Amino acid sequence: MTITRSIPALVFLAATAGLSQTQPAAKPASTTNKATSPTAQSRNRATTGHSAQSDAELEKQIRARFAQSKINEDKFEVHVQGGRATLTGKTNVLQHKGVATRMARTAGASEVINNIEPSQEAIDKAAGNLTKGRRRAQVKRGDARSESQ
Repeated sequence: MTITRSIPALVFLAATAGLSQTQPAAKPASTTNKATSPTAQSRNRATTGHSAQSDAELEKQIRARFAQSKINEDKFEVHVQGGRATLTGKTNVLQHKGVATRMARTAGASEVINNIEPSQEAIDKAAGNLTKGRRRAQVKRGDARSESQ
């Protein structure tokens, strides 16, 4: 009978013994307003308060990236104002339009307005590729990969 009376006491002691070993509660998330934190302020300045010099530098960087790539042959025009890059021109390769957008973003443009117009030839070629479906990789005859099949 004494064992059944001591079980609740042991359970109580075990529960309270674990309380003394627990870590203090974690601090709640920062209550400071993220918009007023120093890093957020500098980020806001970077996207909204571009100076004419930084726009000129950004435009120069985008043009340099274009010059180093295959899309240089299309001679796209680049204008940057307030961190927003506007791309204009014409291309015979549909993929160059997307590549130009990605290059402008990686150069640091906060927004890209892509007014590049693909030629009708490029549109027709892309449409033809879509109707053909996914193409399989070509393997030369006599290649070890073609022999195993």
